[in-house]
Amino acid sequence: MINIGIITTSDRASKGIYKDISGPAIKDRLDKFITNDITYHYEVIEDDQQTIEKTLLNMTDNIKCDLIVTTGGTGPAYRDVTTEATLNICEKILPGFGELMRAVSLKYVPTAILSRQTAGTRGSSLVINLPGKPKSIGECLDAVFPAVPYCIDLIGGSYIECDETHIKIFRPK
Repeated sequence: MINIGIITTSDRASKGIYKDISGPAIKDRLDKFITNDITYHYEVIEDDQQTIEKTLLNMTDNIKCDLIVTTGGTGPAYRDVTTEATLNICEKILPGFGELMRAVSLKYVPTAILSRQTAGTRGSSLVINLPGKPKSIGECLDAVFPAVPYCIDLIGGSYIECDETHIKIFRPK
């Protein structure tokens, strides 16, 4: 069994002003990639750094999620604080994830340079910050996911198996 956390950070979605479509887009993509049984832990929360940190800590330390994927809050706006929350709770930062996501996104939009996506680890949990739009989520997740199962192996998380007709992962032999 794999534990996966999905966190959507959005003031408006958390208040019910509009329906979250980004969190479900992440779940749909991961369902195509991963063949293990998965328990999802899904939260839609406000863009508040303390709330984001508390939610991340619950998913890493209490629920013991192998993977936590956030969406939203990675831009330069005042309320975009997901990156800061992730940096505060992680023990090790993996800047290559953000570098690759920005490089991929730059193929589609010049504003990708404004994005502050990152990733890091806490215990045996990998935390990845994705952008907020479903199209961008797909592009970024497709780019970084090939390294995700091996990263989780290295930090002592659950062994993730994937459907290679949807995603080709890499594990050194």
